[in-house]
Amino acid sequence: MGLTDPERLFPIEPSARALARGLYASVCDLPIISPHGHCDPRWFAENQRFENPAALFVIPDHYVFRMLISQGVAPEDLGIPRVDGGEVETDPRKIWRLFAQHFHLFRGTPSAMWLNHSFEHVFDLTTPLSGETADACYDHIEAKLQTDAFRPRALFERFNVEVLATTEGALDDLRWHREIRDSGWSGRVVTTYRPDAVVDPAFEGFAENVAQLGALTGEDTSTWQGYLNAHAARRAFFKSLGATASDHGHPSARTADLPQAEAAALFQKALSGQCSPEEQDVFRGHMLTEMARMSLEDGLVLQIHPGSRRNHSAQMFARFGRDKGFDIPGRTDYVQDLRPLLDAVGMEPALNIILFTLDETTYSRELAPLAGAYPALKLGPPWWFFDSYEGIKRFRETTTETCGFYNTAGFNDDTRAFCSIPARHDVARRSDCAYLATLVRTGRLTEAEALDLAYDLTYRLAKEAYRL
Repeated sequence: MGLTDPERLFPIEPSARALARGLYASVCDLPIISPHGHCDPRWFAENQRFENPAALFVIPDHYVFRMLISQGVAPEDLGIPRVDGGEVETDPRKIWRLFAQHFHLFRGTPSAMWLNHSFEHVFDLTTPLSGETADACYDHIEAKLQTDAFRPRALFERFNVEVLATTEGALDDLRWHREIRDSGWSGRVVTTYRPDAVVDPAFEGFAENVAQLGALTGEDTSTWQGYLNAHAARRAFFKSLGATASDHGHPSARTADLPQAEAAALFQKALSGQCSPEEQDVFRGHMLTEMARMSLEDGLVLQIHPGSRRNHSAQMFARFGRDKGFDIPGRTDYVQDLRPLLDAVGMEPALNIILFTLDETTYSRELAPLAGAYPALKLGPPWWFFDSYEGIKRFRETTTETCGFYNTAGFNDDTRAFCSIPARHDVARRSDCAYLATLVRTGRLTEAEALDLAYDLTYRLAKEAYRL
C-alpha cells in the first residue's frame, strides 16, 4: 500500500467521484507549466546531484521548518543558516531524524500530502516516515540521489515540466540562466524580474542598490529618468534570458500615478533616506504603475503579490534573514488601492496584470468583480497558505460566479522545494476536477464543457496568461 490514496480529493458522492476521476484522467499526464517559483537555476546549470535528503526536503522549505519551529524546534537544529554565520547543525542525518520525529505534526496539512507524494512517486518510498523509520528512509532517498536519474535535469524531464520560471532580483547577473542557455540542454528554465530591492525605499541598502542598478546599465540612476531607463534596460536583459513576467511583492496593493515632477522629487527623497513610511508606500505604489506602463512597452506580465506582513518576527529576521517562515497574511484593500493604476492602464487588453492575495476575504468582494470587469486583470491562483485542496475549492466557489474561469491564470506552485512541484500540480488538478464534477452534477456545466475546462485550468490558461 502506498502513502497516498489514488482517490484523494475527489468528491464523496459516488457519481461525482466517478466523473472527477474521469476528468482527472484526462489531464493528469499533461505537461507542467510552472510560471512562478523560486527554484535555484544553479541546479539546472551545474546539474550536480542534490546534496542530501535534508538539503532537498527540509532546509530550503519554509512550509516544513515553520511548522517545526512553531512546536519549539530550534532553527539552528534544522540547519537553517544564520545571518552572522553562527553555528548551526551541519549533519544532514541529524536534521533528517529531527524532521522525521516531528513528521506527525503535518497530519492533515497540504505539506503532508506534498511530502508523501514526493516520497512515493519520486523516490519509490512507501515506508511511512517517523522517528523509528528515519534512518531507513534517509538511506533509501540518499541511494537514489547518488544516481544520474535523480540529478536536477533528469528529474525536470521526468516531472514533465514544459517550462519553469525562477525569480531573480533586478541586480542579479543571471549567470546560471546564461549557463543553462549555453549548455545546449533542451529544458526550458526562464527567469522573472523581481525589482523589490530597487523600488522599495524601506528595503535595506536601497540607495546603494539603486547605484548598483546604474552601474549595471550605464544609466545615471541619481536622476529620475535615468532610474526609469535603468529599469527598462534590466527588463530587456531579463527578457533576453527568457523572462515573460515581472513580480512585485509589496506590503499592500496600493498604487499611485503621480505627476512626473512629483515622482522625481519623491525619488530624490527616497535616495536620501528621508521618506516617511507613508511616502515610502506612495513611491512603491507609483512604481507599480510605472512597471505597468513598461509592461505595455515590453510585454512582460505584471504580477502583484501584496498583503504579506513580511518578517513578522524581528528576532527571526535578525538571526536568519528573509523568507524564514514568518511572513503572515494581512488585510488588503484592492478596490481603492488599485484604482490609480487601473485608471492609467486597466482598460488595456494588451496588458496582463495577475493579482494574488493572502487575504481570502477579498475574493468575492473585490478581486473577482475587478477581474470580471477590467481587461488588464487576471486572478492568480490560491497562493502560499492557500495552495491547498480547501484553498483551491474556496477560490473557485467565491470567484467563478463573478469572473468565470477565463479571467484566472491557471495554477502555479510558487515553491523552492523542487520535488514538490509535481505534487502541488497534482493537488491542483485533483481539486479543480472535483469542483468541475460538482458543477456538472448540479447542472451548471455539461461534461463536454468540464473536459474543456479541466484542460484549460491545468495547462492552457497559465501558458497564455504568462505568455509562455
